[in-house]
Amino acid sequence: MAQLVFGMNQSLDGYVDHMAFGPSPTLFRHFIEQTRGLTGSVYGRRMYEVMRYWDEDHPEWDAAERDFATAWRSQPKWVVSRTLKSVGPNATLVANDIEATIRKLKAELDGEIDVVGPDLARSLTDLGLIDEYRIYLHPVVLGSGKPFFAGPRPPLRLKSSERMDENVIRLAYVPA
Repeated sequence: MAQLVFGMNQSLDGYVDHMAFGPSPTLFRHFIEQTRGLTGSVYGRRMYEVMRYWDEDHPEWDAAERDFATAWRSQPKWVVSRTLKSVGPNATLVANDIEATIRKLKAELDGEIDVVGPDLARSLTDLGLIDEYRIYLHPVVLGSGKPFFAGPRPPLRLKSSERMDENVIRLAYVPA
């Protein structure tokens, strides 16, 4: 049975914003390896549109960025959207019966499925489908923006904590 994991970089005050801060080279390497090991990813529309950046090569990329793009392109993606009409390579559009689709993925697949996007994570949390939450806590205060938890926080229990680089700690929580 697959495990659904929602993880994102987060500021100290609880916000996620890929434009406000990014991973160090050490943390980026972690994300490359993590992506390589995924069974697949479930995206909300907005985060999928952001991540489509990795679909095409860019001449300014360094080796790590090329490695991430290769890993990202190779994994299956399920995109939850009622407004998109099509999705890119190695992606499947999920427009209806989201709960049944995700439950089927969990039942039929093994390994880890990444949940990408706080709004999608809220919907899947409300359905009791997320198995683990990973907060990559950065020493940044944003003051506003999109929160990691887009709705009421579920009761959680700390599973583990790990220092990822000189500034970032990963906190892993499971539903209590």
